[in-house]
Amino acid sequence: MAKKRYAIIGTGGRSNMYIKALTDGTYKDYAELVAMCDLNRGRLDYYNERIQKEYKYPHALPTYSHLQFEQMILDHKPDVVIVTTIDRTHHIYACKAMEMGCDVISEKPMTIDPEKCQMIIDTQKRTGRNFTVTFNYRYAPRNTRIKELLDSGICGELTSINFEWLLDTNHGADYFRRWHRNKRNSGGLMIHKSTHHFDLMNWWINSKPETVYAIGDLRFYGRENAEKRGITQFYERATGSEIAKQDPFALRITGTTLIEDLYFKNEKYDAYIRDRSVFSDGIDIEDNMSVMVRYENKAVMNYTLCAHCPYEGYRVVFNGTKGRLEFFHVERGTTPVGEDLSVFGMRESEEEGRMRKEMCPEIVFQPHFGKPEIFDYAQGEGGHGGGDPKLLDNLFIGVKDDPFGHAADYTDGAYSILTGIGANISMRTGLPVKVQELIKL
Repeated sequence: MAKKRYAIIGTGGRSNMYIKALTDGTYKDYAELVAMCDLNRGRLDYYNERIQKEYKYPHALPTYSHLQFEQMILDHKPDVVIVTTIDRTHHIYACKAMEMGCDVISEKPMTIDPEKCQMIIDTQKRTGRNFTVTFNYRYAPRNTRIKELLDSGICGELTSINFEWLLDTNHGADYFRRWHRNKRNSGGLMIHKSTHHFDLMNWWINSKPETVYAIGDLRFYGRENAEKRGITQFYERATGSEIAKQDPFALRITGTTLIEDLYFKNEKYDAYIRDRSVFSDGIDIEDNMSVMVRYENKAVMNYTLCAHCPYEGYRVVFNGTKGRLEFFHVERGTTPVGEDLSVFGMRESEEEGRMRKEMCPEIVFQPHFGKPEIFDYAQGEGGHGGGDPKLLDNLFIGVKDDPFGHAADYTDGAYSILTGIGANISMRTGLPVKVQELIKL
């Protein structure tokens, strides 16, 4: 089987997983990275040095500026283009790649608004190219176990769902330091982050969103909120600030390896500041959101997201005509800000995890009558609960046996963001939103 040729556009933190996988020898028999493209010259140089020194890649890769994206495709004729740029530009590179004969792998979210989503859908239909969205949460063994139980009919017909997602003061705060803090770039957390969760729900219950209503506000981060809590001293960025030394939310960027190397050392190329204060002005995304979704199968979900919690994890409850399935997972407790934030896969110790599960099992089914039943699942290795390695296998070796439908295409990508898009519209207008009116699939 001939190796597939890959090119990547966007070499920020999210690209690291793909670049490593394609250059460290893991997929050498199946895939080859032939070129990289970015607006920041320094990041391209960083990865070229890293792949040769750390991964023993035999040569430097050809590199191109974002303005030379089409030239990169003409020069190297990749079979697949991986898009890991800022969210609001995904559609630009995805559509151009498909038009030039390439398949596309896109980081989530697929894009951030109905117009860009429609552009991707229309281009895919016109060109017939494959468009894959990387929903690594689907592949995590714990989430697959929930899918397996629901598909078994254990709950009967689903009637209502409560889904709570907690981001801690390490991970959650980080969205308010960087480009994600502006809705024009990320679509806000309803799209950039919650698209993971909305996709999980669509996949778990085998349905699509029909009606969305949402309320959300910026209640914790931002200068105005800090002033209300009595904070009187502010800074724009942590590096070099005496005030930041007293702020537990300040990012200590030096010594954080990947973040320092990718961003701080390369600010001179694009003026992107990675360690902004979470209490500075200019933040226009929400940090607390509540969403009600009615699905085509008539189940109703209540979803909440809080981005300033003391621990990170999620709780989801499925109520059905046969009983109630409860799932509660803790990712981690609060960790010192300044740790390498590119590694969100850190976990509690094995002993801590065992003790917590004994006291509070993660997956429990409670029938209407009878004793509760506890379910276990195989522990996954790697980032995102063990989802990343399985996702990479599907991307670079191919989808073989996929009984649970882990692989996600452009329609899955669209329906995952349409809940968030509808939520953004609802928060702005105060009205419920009919999902089918947003785009034409």
